[in-house]
Amino acid sequence: MPNQVIVPIGDKGQVNLYNGSSGTVDLIADIAGYFTQSAASGYSPLAPYRVVDTRSGVGAPKRQLAAGASVAVQIAGNDKKKLPSSGITAVALNVTATGSPSSGFLTAYPDGKSLPTASNVNFSKGQTIANSVIVPVGSDGRIRIYNGGKKPVSVVIDAVGYYSAASRSAYLPMYPTRYLDTRAKTWKYGPLEGGGYIDMPLSSDYPDVTGWVLNATVTSTKSSGYLTVSPDPNSYQAYQGGWEVWPTKPGSSSLNWLRGQTVPNLVQASTGSTGIVDFWNTGKGTVNLVVDAFGYYQND
Repeated sequence: MPNQVIVPIGDKGQVNLYNGSSGTVDLIADIAGYFTQSAASGYSPLAPYRVVDTRSGVGAPKRQLAAGASVAVQIAGNDKKKLPSSGITAVALNVTATGSPSSGFLTAYPDGKSLPTASNVNFSKGQTIANSVIVPVGSDGRIRIYNGGKKPVSVVIDAVGYYSAASRSAYLPMYPTRYLDTRAKTWKYGPLEGGGYIDMPLSSDYPDVTGWVLNATVTSTKSSGYLTVSPDPNSYQAYQGGWEVWPTKPGSSSLNWLRGQTVPNLVQASTGSTGIVDFWNTGKGTVNLVVDAFGYYQND
């Protein structure tokens, strides 16, 4: 089970990796990048946008990605030019692997560079699994996705933001904090219903906050489904006054699950224009949802 983590560094330049189970585990940790307090590329969040779906031929040929093969993905100028045609240094994605007849892994890396010894998404036979990815963009404005499995696999990629010198938002880490747990006694609404959503006003009073780094976990899942995280068009005042409208759910996903599974994934969530973030349950059965915050992006 892979998961991306963005974590503050301790005073000694270290982080702790803790095993909360009763048994031993083997652990693999790949470093993908770091943030500094000096001037660097800023972040621009996007409403989730599907850039690749090999099942339908979106952004790539309509066929599974062959074993040991890679596919180039156009980043610069994509999303109807919401992704700039130049100047992007890295892109934030949600990458999903599905429908493979064997286990394997996917690796994202900049086009024109050598294949790294690292993985972003690990999958087993027939599994649908997603992971958040931040990957540098090649000088040609593209990235590559490599299938390290022994059999073909379908690949789905949603863009959620990008980094560039022209982007204004800087990342500010915080001590990991639990913002939502539908299992808690303090939460009076119960599990998240199938087809429903929970609106979280993460920064409705702080317009300079443009995005959040969250870890979303679903558990007690009563049917299969997937979670979609997206900005809400309604204001906090609309919800308080009872005149909100039902939002349009975007055609993207943040994590996928089967009945009975507990599945986490890091989410880089855009706050849109209202500072409210929606968490959608696309399954037919209820799920319990846990949301932990690790930091946020803020304009200068």
